[in-house]
Amino acid sequence: MTTDDGAPPAPTSRQTRRWRRYLADEIAEGKLYADLAERKQGEERLILLGLAEAEQRHADHWRQLLGPQAEKLPSPSAHRVLLGWMARIFGSVFILALAQRAESDSPYAKDSDATAGMAADEAIHEEVVRGLATRGREKLSGGFRAAVFGANDGLVSNLALIMGMGGTGVGASIILATGIAGLLAGALSMAAGEYVSVRSQRELLAATRPTQVTLKAAPDLDFDQNELVLVYRARGLSREDAEHRAMERLGVFDCDCNPSKSWQPVEEGDQDDHDVVGSAWTAAFSSFGCFAAGALIPVLPYLFGMAGLSAVVLSLSLVGVALLCTGAIVGLLSGASPLLRGLRQLGIGMGAAAITYALGSAFGVVLD
Repeated sequence: MTTDDGAPPAPTSRQTRRWRRYLADEIAEGKLYADLAERKQGEERLILLGLAEAEQRHADHWRQLLGPQAEKLPSPSAHRVLLGWMARIFGSVFILALAQRAESDSPYAKDSDATAGMAADEAIHEEVVRGLATRGREKLSGGFRAAVFGANDGLVSNLALIMGMGGTGVGASIILATGIAGLLAGALSMAAGEYVSVRSQRELLAATRPTQVTLKAAPDLDFDQNELVLVYRARGLSREDAEHRAMERLGVFDCDCNPSKSWQPVEEGDQDDHDVVGSAWTAAFSSFGCFAAGALIPVLPYLFGMAGLSAVVLSLSLVGVALLCTGAIVGLLSGASPLLRGLRQLGIGMGAAAITYALGSAFGVVLD
């Protein structure tokens, strides 16, 4: 729509406010990606700089529409402010996970003032950030998984244990002793279990990696009864590709094969192919420490001499806050809603505590 003289109509005050907010957000997002790029090297740095450049193009679009009103912008949305603040404190994994959610919530697809190209850019940005965040998630997966599971298990199991004992009507000193025993037993059990689990998984993966036996055996193989074909077919190649690969190993053809089909020895300092599994010792120590930290929280009121209903209420409150926090962290890193994940953790923990308290009360009545 244009005016009688062919010029576009003046924007409404609502449009102006919206454009100014978009511009402030685009500037904040561009700065966020540029700041993250300064802490990276190689391909990741170039990708982040590319995102910053794209946000600058979007900002230029709103500047052009706003004209003189593009000055003295309002503050960016609270989400962008939080992202910028966290980028200066925490690792990029958390920031990229948050940025992924921000990109997925872009309003451009429903706003006719934004171009179709801008809406498409934002959709692609989400996938780019998802890919970058995935790299960090894989690096954290082993120790982080053990830490989160350990903390939640410590919170829920020891809270349930204390509530169950409290339901029987025993004294505060017995509840405290029970909580400390549960902390130590659970932490040691979790650490041992994580160590065995991760160690076994790494050994299983190592057992599935191809070896270099084909290089050693190739000179002595019967050319007409080539067992190498069976080796490469077992590794997933088609019969034709396996036969060609075998001829390469025997020197009939020049080798232009896919090196991923052969095992390459890991030199000292090189990255292990199975780093996503994590270190067994890292998982064990993470699990022990986080379980102990989580299990300590419901015991704190009793450690400071509290007893009765006040100790129960404070213990439940402390554990509730901790469950919300751990659930929110999991939500952030998984790209899900932090609030929903936190509420889910809270519901599970409080449900377990309620059940064990009820069972403890029933058991206490039977004993009486």
